[in-house]
Amino acid sequence: MPRCRRGTTRARRGLPPRRVPDGGPLRPPRARTERREHGPVDARLHEVRPGRPRPDGRKDNYHVDIPTAGRAVLRAAGGRRVAATPRSGGVFMPGRPVDLDCGDGFAQIALMIPRAELQRELEDLLESTSVAPLEFEAELDLATGGQVVLQAVRVVDEASRREDGVLQHPLAVRALERSVVHALLFSQGHNHSEALRAPVPQSGGRAVARAIELLRADPGRDWSVADLAAVTATSVRSLQEGFRRALDTTPTAYLRRLRLERVRTDLVAAGPGDSSVTDVSARWGFTHHGRFAAAYAERFGERPSDTLRASSGR
Repeated sequence: MPRCRRGTTRARRGLPPRRVPDGGPLRPPRARTERREHGPVDARLHEVRPGRPRPDGRKDNYHVDIPTAGRAVLRAAGGRRVAATPRSGGVFMPGRPVDLDCGDGFAQIALMIPRAELQRELEDLLESTSVAPLEFEAELDLATGGQVVLQAVRVVDEASRREDGVLQHPLAVRALERSVVHALLFSQGHNHSEALRAPVPQSGGRAVARAIELLRADPGRDWSVADLAAVTATSVRSLQEGFRRALDTTPTAYLRRLRLERVRTDLVAAGPGDSSVTDVSARWGFTHHGRFAAAYAERFGERPSDTLRASSGR
């Protein structure tokens, strides 16, 4: 099997010339390297060929390799060998060089997430600032838990290729970042997986009531559950459990419902030519148009386009 040397591959910004399917293995990119970088999350699609250098950025980043075509063998310094196929990939630690032996036509998605970003999210979830550094299991099983990571990548891919400026809205960008980070933390095994699954103490009704008050007062703020927990003097998981018991939902889902209501308010108030459904929904943090439209229709009994058309026709 030919050796693919490590090194730096030139990357260009822009939308990749292919669509990630809704299910099944990801298709390889046509271009050798494509890059989409939004906040701390950097996703690159690249084809690795014998004799060509491969993208690198492991010094301060966790690196997730998701093969889309062909086969390879990955191995980090001091680690075991990982078979890279369209059904299995790898997760590698910052600062550890990775050797890649690949066959012709091997292509993969390389997802880089800063060490500080993942560690900060983990500390928020565990309500502790003295958490040991994350150590992920090297093999990413794309047929089981890795499917959650794949789904998050598909959402990023779809948002990245849209030409309507969805990712110009900070709420939309942050929602995508969190989806990728949480997918990795909750679906891929690591040294804190058991702690994340541990039972959580109950949160008092006062904390839940205060969180609801905060969300209703400012649904446009980039609220995270950690922000709400800090303000209400409770823990992240306790607040989540309190919402589940009191409202049969989560803080994130409750905030999403409030934002749906704000979208409807804006659409009803829109004049002819003032704005589009996509622009209004992205302003309130909705990045996947199909899911947004389905959620809107379920909530209000009509499509968002119908709401806008009715308001524009007045």
